[in-house]
Amino acid sequence: MDLKTKYLGMTLRSPIVVSASPLSEYTQNIKMMEDAGAGAVVLYSLFEEQIRLEQQELHYHTTTGTESFAESLSYFPEPEEYKVGPEEYLQHIQDAKKAVDIPIIASLNGSTIGGWTEYSKEMEKAGADAIELNVYYIPSDTTLSGSNVEQTYIDILRSVKSAVDIPVSIKLSPFFSNMANMAERLDDAGANGLVLFNRFYQPDIDLEEFEVTPNVQLSTSQAMRLPMRWIAILKDKIAADLAATSGVHTGIDVVKMLLVGSNVTMLCSALLKHGIFHIQNVEKHLIEWMEQNEYNAVEEMIGAMSQQRSSDPSAFERAQYMKALTYYKL
Repeated sequence: MDLKTKYLGMTLRSPIVVSASPLSEYTQNIKMMEDAGAGAVVLYSLFEEQIRLEQQELHYHTTTGTESFAESLSYFPEPEEYKVGPEEYLQHIQDAKKAVDIPIIASLNGSTIGGWTEYSKEMEKAGADAIELNVYYIPSDTTLSGSNVEQTYIDILRSVKSAVDIPVSIKLSPFFSNMANMAERLDDAGANGLVLFNRFYQPDIDLEEFEVTPNVQLSTSQAMRLPMRWIAILKDKIAADLAATSGVHTGIDVVKMLLVGSNVTMLCSALLKHGIFHIQNVEKHLIEWMEQNEYNAVEEMIGAMSQQRSSDPSAFERAQYMKALTYYKL
């Protein structure tokens, strides 16, 4: 059975890719991911704030003179809260490349151009095979237009693409007024891949401490419906590769994402729940489905049920909404 797929100009042994998570903080885990059958690994993210701390001594400047306004300190993470700094991240890329043969994709997480450009160069020098830009942007300025928000994504992508020769993908949220148009603009700006979709972690309220607290909930397979729809719609409309993330937990989830047009499917929550070697179970069930349905290669599956190839293209749009409401029974 041929599981090979192409992603960001690279040939991967499998479409099962490990997405950015704390699991990749340790080189031995990355080696286990390769042993379990992962096609590639996206490293945990280097945050824009970490780059600022190193380049601009943010921690020093934001804490100086705040003695009388102690509550302001809580808005800035302490340096020790970060797992590693930028230099350690670059060393981690080098260590990972020495330990495994599968591609290592570095991840940059931020919302402005900032120091991304310079560090993308350093990531390339450290041996990263590609870079994934994880743009986590919550526009809260009431004077900021949607077009300006979209332009921020384009500018970040172009700045990084101009700095490196390795492939660059961009991880997106679904919150655009016209997702199809945004995908095309990013494609035109040179994105080698689109990763759909980012999951924004929503805050919660601690009523005992009267504090805003992080609220991290792992995904379920139900979360795959949104990226599945948009990958189906975008397949063959843009040149960039498509990666499915959020909600991929089983071999059947992988099958569905490949059929609508994903080049790769990314796992995170499933591995946090079940362990790294859950990759083997996912691959086993993928192969079983392929055998039962007489597919000899993953490349034969990719896009077989995209909107362009569907007998009912409207099923991915409004018609499916109407059908769902019509057929739902209590």
